[in-house]
Amino acid sequence: MKLPNLPRRSFLSTVPFFVTPGLMAEALTLTPKQTEGPFYPDKMPLDTDNDLIIINDSLTPAVGTVAYLSGQVMDIKGNPIRNALVEIWQVDNNGVYLHSKGGSREKLDSNFQGYGKFVTDSKGNYSFRTLKPSPYSGRTPHIHMAVSAKGKRKLTTQCYVKGEPRNQKDFILKRVKGSKERNSLIVSFNPLPNSKIGEVAARFDIVLGWTPES
Repeated sequence: MKLPNLPRRSFLSTVPFFVTPGLMAEALTLTPKQTEGPFYPDKMPLDTDNDLIIINDSLTPAVGTVAYLSGQVMDIKGNPIRNALVEIWQVDNNGVYLHSKGGSREKLDSNFQGYGKFVTDSKGNYSFRTLKPSPYSGRTPHIHMAVSAKGKRKLTTQCYVKGEPRNQKDFILKRVKGSKERNSLIVSFNPLPNSKIGEVAARFDIVLGWTPES
């Protein structure tokens, strides 16, 4: 798979944000908490930035469908939360986590970072370039996410793929009570216009029951 000729550090400062018109027209729903799971990295990669497709300055990208995941972190009133640390971790295209016990090391894609982090800007925005999540034994495709502020974890949750049939039977997703709350964790990964390599983009906004003043 060949990526566009875009310098890696250039990407980190020019990631597109995908806006959903009329988002604030409806009452916000607190993003449900979900389990961290057993596969948060037990050893961090040398590269922990928000581009999980390319490690450091390698020329070899991870295998899989490239996905741009972006969104806004806000409080229940819709106020953006700046300087919040957003972390993501997920399996590679072979269904293997970075965690040492997260699947066969022989199948691990060593070109996939597996974990990334980003500090929200003044408008609460975050962004990542990663892979569209793949399924693995027992789970529907998902991306683990965590938000911290002022040095403390405020939320741990998971992001799911809209239209994925496995969602209906996933035992973690089914634990979320209320269709509105459950649906808030499921987002569309839409084809990126004019992409020659089949990239997709998704927006996942995160609503916390916390404010910097609390």
